[in-house]
Amino acid sequence: MTTPLATPPATATTAATTAPQGGPALPQRRELRTELPGPRSRELMRRKQEAISAAVSLTMPVFAAAAGGGVVVDVDGNSLIDLGSGIAVTSVGNSAPGVAAAVAEQVQHFTHTCFMVTGYEGYVAVGEALNALTPGDHAKRTALFNSGAEAVENAVKVARAATGRRAVAVFDHAYHGRTNLTLAMTAKAQPYKTGFGPFAPDVLRVPTSYPYRDGLGGAEAAARAIDLLEKQVGAGDLAAVVIEPIHGEGGFIEPAPGFLPALAAWARAHDVVFVADEVQTGFARTGDMFACDHEGVVPDLVVMAKGIAGGLPLAALTGRAELMDAPQAGGLGGTYGGNPIATAAALAALEAYRRDGLVERARRLGDVMLGRLQELRRRDPRVGDVRGRGAMVAIELVDPATGAPDAALTGRVLAAARRQGVVVLGAGTHGNVIRFLPPLVIGEDLLAEGLDVVADALAAS
Repeated sequence: MTTPLATPPATATTAATTAPQGGPALPQRRELRTELPGPRSRELMRRKQEAISAAVSLTMPVFAAAAGGGVVVDVDGNSLIDLGSGIAVTSVGNSAPGVAAAVAEQVQHFTHTCFMVTGYEGYVAVGEALNALTPGDHAKRTALFNSGAEAVENAVKVARAATGRRAVAVFDHAYHGRTNLTLAMTAKAQPYKTGFGPFAPDVLRVPTSYPYRDGLGGAEAAARAIDLLEKQVGAGDLAAVVIEPIHGEGGFIEPAPGFLPALAAWARAHDVVFVADEVQTGFARTGDMFACDHEGVVPDLVVMAKGIAGGLPLAALTGRAELMDAPQAGGLGGTYGGNPIATAAALAALEAYRRDGLVERARRLGDVMLGRLQELRRRDPRVGDVRGRGAMVAIELVDPATGAPDAALTGRVLAAARRQGVVVLGAGTHGNVIRFLPPLVIGEDLLAEGLDVVADALAAS
C-alpha cells in the first residue's frame, strides 16, 4: 500500500523564515512532531529492509513527503532543515516552480525518443547553454549523460581518443563515481571500493593540495604532483589529468591558490587533457558558476551533474570542439542520456540561476556560514579547520592535542544534529568532516538555526 503524503506542519515551534524562491509553499521552519524517525518512517524503513539491498543505506532514517526552500517534510509531518540539498543537487530549490512547470509541460509532449534515434531541441539547447556558460571562449561541444560518474568516464574516453594515450592521473582524496573506472579514480576505499576490485588499470594517483594538512603553497604543491607525474608515467603517456577544483567527498578540500593554474599550465604545455570534475562544485555552488572560474582556470573538458537540472537525472561533458569531436561517430551516447524531461528541467534550472541571482546568493550564504563556523572554531579547538567557498563549506574535526582526525566525534555530532531535525552530511577520507550544502534559496534565519543545532550538538559531544 502506498503511504500518503503527510500534511505539512501548520504550527511552528521555531521562528518561521521565508526562502527567496524555489519550491512548494511549505512553512520555512524546523518542527518535530514526533521523535526521529517517526512511526510512518519506521514502517517504511521496515519495508525498505525487506525490499531494498542492504548495501543501499540512508543517511537520515526518515522518508520525505515534500520539500522546498530550505526544508524537507517527512511522512510523519516533521519539518527538517535541509543543509544537504540531496548532495548539492537541489541548488535552485526542491520542486522549484520553473523546473516543475517545465517538466509538466514536456511530459505532455513526449517522455523519450532516445536522442541517438530521433533528436529533439531540448538536448541541443542544453548543449548551447553549457557551451556558453563553461569557462573559456573557445569553440566547444557538449554530450549529455545520466550521472556524474558516466560523464567522468566519457571524459576519459574523449581524452584517450584525442591523444592516443592511455594513462589517467587523479589525486589523493578524489571522488569521481562508482563505476569500475571511476572507482579506480576514487581514493576512498570504504564504503566505495571495498570488495569491488579489480579496477580499471592505467590510473595514477598523486598528492593533491591540502593546505590544512600539508602547509604547502599552491605552486609548491603543484610542483610535487608534477614531479611524480613526470617520474611515474611521463607526459608522453598521459592522456588526462582529472581533478575536482574542490574535493567533494574527500572533505571539501580547497587547494592553495595557484595549484590549479599550475597544473593546467603544465598539462597544456604537454598536450595532456585537463579535466575539471565540477559535478559537486558546478552551477553557482561555490559562489562562481563553476569553481574553476575563481582563479580563471580554463579546463579542456568540464564534467557536470548534480545541480544541473533541479533534481532530474542529467549529466554533461563540455569541452574543446576538437577534443569532443575526436571519438568516432556513435562513440558517445546512451539510451537515456539527455532525456527530454531532464533537459527541460535543466533549461529551467539554468534560467533560475540567472534570474534569481544564485551566484551572488551562494556568496552571501558562504559569508554567513564561514563567519559562524570560524567563531565556532575560536571557541572549540576540536574544530581544526573551516574551509570552503560559497555554499560549499565544511569543518574538519580533530583531536586538539594531536591534530589527528576524529571520526568518532564527527559521527556523534552528525547523529545528534540529525535527531534534532537537521539534514547534514559527513565527508572526508578519514570520516572527520561535516559539510554544509544548503539549497541556494534557503532563508538566512533557517540556515543560522541549522548551524546552531550543529554547534549545540558539538558542544554536547
